[in-house]
Amino acid sequence: MFLQKICNSALILLQFLFIDEIQESPKAIQLLRYFYEEIPTLHVISAGSLLEFAMQKVHSFPVGRVEFLYLHPLNFQEYLQASGKHSLLEQLQQVPVKAFAHQTLMDVFHRYAIIGGMPEVVKTDIEKRSLSDLSIIYESIWGTYKSDVEKYTSNDTERKIIKHLMDTAPVYLDERIKFQGFGNSSYRSREVGEAFRTLNDAKIVRLIYPTTDMHPPLKSDLKKAPRLQFLDTGLVNHNLNIQAEMLAMDDLNSAYKGAVIPHLVTQELISLQSISAHTPNFWVREKAQSSAEVDLLYTYNKLVIPIETKSGSTGSLKSLHQFIEAADHPYAIRIYGGALKTERAVTPYKKPYLLLNLPYYAATALHQYIEWFVRQEI
Repeated sequence: MFLQKICNSALILLQFLFIDEIQESPKAIQLLRYFYEEIPTLHVISAGSLLEFAMQKVHSFPVGRVEFLYLHPLNFQEYLQASGKHSLLEQLQQVPVKAFAHQTLMDVFHRYAIIGGMPEVVKTDIEKRSLSDLSIIYESIWGTYKSDVEKYTSNDTERKIIKHLMDTAPVYLDERIKFQGFGNSSYRSREVGEAFRTLNDAKIVRLIYPTTDMHPPLKSDLKKAPRLQFLDTGLVNHNLNIQAEMLAMDDLNSAYKGAVIPHLVTQELISLQSISAHTPNFWVREKAQSSAEVDLLYTYNKLVIPIETKSGSTGSLKSLHQFIEAADHPYAIRIYGGALKTERAVTPYKKPYLLLNLPYYAATALHQYIEWFVRQEI
């Protein structure tokens, strides 16, 4: 049989086979089916970046023989584990978190928010604890992604546009974008849109679209301007040259016009999606004199729960209040730089609602906190 011929008797001793960088050989992807059919006792894992593009060159994909999992930068829980902070991880995994662990978790999260979750960056930071030692790694990672994506472009114009987008896109972290003339260029909407969709397929720069829905399932409104979501917040911080500035901040809520923490929270939620490439939505209402925009929506059972990421008083949650006033449930979440607490609040039009104030570091446990929150009698 095919694999027995190429692997000989040595393969019989193996229980596990790992194939790295499989995107370099579309033929290898095609041959994965034979492992399943001829040596079903062998566990095979393949890893590679930009597989969506390599798959285009696979003539006969082994449907039903391969399961896909998506890998992301380390989220905060994984960062704690990688850093050897196991007791702190145990505290974080308790819902609700104990008050005595709050400040330590905030301090460690502060560092994580600055450097991000790329494994090589985290490893180097643990060993050397110096931002200056990380710069060359960030540059190498971003440069590698840039050159890899360019391999899958069809012409010089597309390559130039993708290079332009990767060079300029981080400065638009704090705003919704328009494709036409993006980054002070002369590129047309169609050209930029196609290039962004290529980056989106590569999972390097994702397009996060709004929705106007308030009930599941949420449908992205592709006619409205999207936000940009980058692979890793640490890479963006490096590109924006704000990491040293962030070190001195007491509350990262103000970092880069208030855009860093919402971006990182979105990254944390995406990291929980290992079997799909789903991205969350934000909510908009675009009406004359009453526009609103809520950072994120989270679907829990039949509820669509609004999430704002900001500090300040509850009275400053204008867009969240507009959502709550139109919603058929009383639940809302604010992710901020303070301690965990739940409270009764009232919108400007006197509709009562329940607000869960969740510390930044708890984003990866959002589902568990919502389960806990909706059971509270407060």
